[in-house]
Amino acid sequence: MIYIGVTGWGDHDTLYSSGTSNSNKLKEYGAHFPIVEVDSSFYAIQPRSNIEKWVSDTPETFQFIVKTYQGMTGHQRGEIPFESMGEMFTAFNQSLTGYKEANKLALVLFQFPPWFDCKRENVDYIRWCREQMKDFPVALEFRNRSWFLPEYYERTLSFMKNEEWIHSICDEPQAGSGSIPTVLKSTHPEKTLIRFHGRNKHGWTKPGKGQEWRDVRYLYRYTETELMEWKKNLLALKEECPNLYVLFNNNSGGDAADNAKQMISLLNVEYEGLASRQLDFFS
Repeated sequence: MIYIGVTGWGDHDTLYSSGTSNSNKLKEYGAHFPIVEVDSSFYAIQPRSNIEKWVSDTPETFQFIVKTYQGMTGHQRGEIPFESMGEMFTAFNQSLTGYKEANKLALVLFQFPPWFDCKRENVDYIRWCREQMKDFPVALEFRNRSWFLPEYYERTLSFMKNEEWIHSICDEPQAGSGSIPTVLKSTHPEKTLIRFHGRNKHGWTKPGKGQEWRDVRYLYRYTETELMEWKKNLLALKEECPNLYVLFNNNSGGDAADNAKQMISLLNVEYEGLASRQLDFFS
């Protein structure tokens, strides 16, 4: 099955009826898409009460892709509010219990930063992470091109396969060492993740002082021609792997939800078990 959704549910205004409160957006979101990426877990390990609400607000078949806490992937600047890495991983894993108990955890995403390059100590750390996450399906996304240089390309994919990492395939700007090529390879027998970051090469690196980089970095709307190319890619990947999880992250300008719906239409996918949409008497 090809599951399509977007990253987060708070910023996609075209999905919601007028006046929808932030606390009710996920309920409406579930009428449009069968999956979502939880981004708030990157900034703070979420309390069980939040997760219980999200699980309750979504249909029975809905699935969450949970992004790891920033300290687990080396993004955080400054002190980490845990005495050890083991304590941090334990706290994060405990936060996943609510999703798992409800059978709504699709996978956990480790997205490493641009400075996390291909070298022995980082390979060892990835292996250690996998051991800490042995009870969960985990996806691996790089942001440093060195992992897919010709001399490492096959070894990177073999390593991911041997360690049972789900490959997070990216469509993103080709902007030097801090970006990766689109590598159309599955490394897990059951699941593959595909994330669309847009192709805004100018905005991919952090803008100058005084600019909000998130407003620029993911500012991109995919054309139908580009989505048609990806339709072919997704159908080819589907021959390798039975379950594809496709997320649109090009949401700086509100384009992610529209592009996700376009892709659903192009693939002629119909999802059963979505939430009921609110009646619009004027449509």
